[in-house]
Amino acid sequence: MTSTDVDSPSPFWDLEARLSTALLMLAGFVGAAAYAHSAGYFVTFMTGNTERAIIGSFVGDHTIAKSAALLIVCFLAGVFFASLCRRFWWHNHPHGATMLTTAALICAVIADTIQERHEVGIGLAPILFVAFGMGALNTSFVKNGEVAIPVSYVTGTLVKFMQGVERHVAGGGTVRDWLGYAVQYASFACGALIGGLVSLVVDGPFMLDAAVIGSALVAVYTWRADIRWVRRQQSRKVKAVDADHNPATPSK
Repeated sequence: MTSTDVDSPSPFWDLEARLSTALLMLAGFVGAAAYAHSAGYFVTFMTGNTERAIIGSFVGDHTIAKSAALLIVCFLAGVFFASLCRRFWWHNHPHGATMLTTAALICAVIADTIQERHEVGIGLAPILFVAFGMGALNTSFVKNGEVAIPVSYVTGTLVKFMQGVERHVAGGGTVRDWLGYAVQYASFACGALIGGLVSLVVDGPFMLDAAVIGSALVAVYTWRADIRWVRRQQSRKVKAVDADHNPATPSK
């Protein structure tokens, strides 16, 4: 079931599961790439940035506090702008946020290149673009106007996973109550693992380039998958209309 599909039974490994796996791996990879590139800044963990922004002010580390606050602002800006795009332009591409994320990562690489080659003091700008992209990416799965599957903050996913395990163990649920959340968490962790492995062979300044390549590949996949989803929805509507106009003859 996709992010805008109806609530109907569907196989576990459906289009939504495949898309969420790809996007969660991308989020984990980009988060690891940004962390390695910036020597410790989070672009996926806004709870941690909130604590940094507040506690940093009390302990006198105003640079960390301001940086964390800027990351939060850029993350929120990404959510807001991607939500606008989804409302007005991405009707047929519910996961078009990957395109915006890729564009933001390209801007991050450009800013980083300018800073490295021309020694321009633009500070945290590259990572702020990445945070914007992560905010945008989290609008990929929306249902009833709200995020249905978060792709960069997985604490809630872990809570839902363990609640599902409890229901299953207590006899009031099935394996599907927790398996999807387990796959989502594993996908994010796998993306972070890949990012860590890449950081062993790629210098810090080039980690953002690797993130752009990964994001572009996922963007192409999600764009093509959205086309298949739209065609499937159109086919269902046609069949529903045909069924309304040509009801089956009741059996005697």
